[in-house]
Formats: sequence, C-alpha cells, structure tokens
Amino acid sequence: MIDTGKVPAILVGDWSYRSFLSNPDLSVDFNSLEFGQGTIRIDATEMQTLSGLIFGPGWQLTLKGSIAYGNPFNLRFQGVGIVGGAEWIYDYSSFLVPNWPNGVNQRPALIGSIVRTIPHPTGPNNKSTAPAGVVAQWIAVKQDSSD
Repeated sequence: MIDTGKVPAILVGDWSYRSFLSNPDLSVDFNSLEFGQGTIRIDATEMQTLSGLIFGPGWQLTLKGSIAYGNPFNLRFQGVGIVGGAEWIYDYSSFLVPNWPNGVNQRPALIGSIVRTIPHPTGPNNKSTAPAGVVAQWIAVKQDSSD
C-alpha cells in the first residue's frame, strides 16, 4: 500500500535529465536535437505536492507542482529561477514509466514534454533570445541513491 502522506519513495531523489527538440527529420544529427540536460531533484514532501530543483553547471530552477496518483503517476510542475541575471520559466508535464513484467535492468524513468514559458537571453554575452513557446520532449532516469 502507498503511504499517501508523502510523495512515493520511487519519485524522491535525483534523476538524470535530457531534453530534445521536436524535429521529425531522421537525417538531422542526433546531437543537434539537444534542448537541455541536467539533474532533477524531487524532494520528499506532502502528498500530491512536487518540489525540488532542476540544475546543471551555471544554472538552477526551483520546481513546484503536483503529482496525480495512479498507474502511471502524472507529474506537472514549473521551473523558475534567475540564470545569468535573467528570469527563466519552464513548464513540465510527465509520467512515470510503468515497469515491464519481463523487463531486464529497468530503471525508474520519467518521460514528458517541456515548454519554455517566457523568452530569456541566451548565447555568448546574452546576445540572442531563446523564444517562448518552444516545446521539447524529455526523459529522466533515476540515479542510484547515495544512502
């Protein structure tokens, strides 16, 4: 039985995060599809509440959102922070990948979609703008616990 007083343990911890642009052209080099990468940390909080961080070298966003319990769990959250003096806001939607009955070495994984909610400066010396509305897909694989 799930302890409904806290976020399920399977979700709590650090997740290796990668996101990819939505380009259906298979001739595009895979590495050019990268939208972002980093670590998602989901904290042990009250039931249905998601809090934590997403971060990488030189940036960090605070995560706040919700968890809808079920099979699969659905997570919706927003990442907000100041990076290089500019506000960044991204919205995330995802679900926990169910276990395969015949799976081998399956790790907990989240898959979902992300949208850049507001534009922000980017590039060398913040000379270009990352526009709002850009959508990408993402996956996060749970890291081993440091306990």
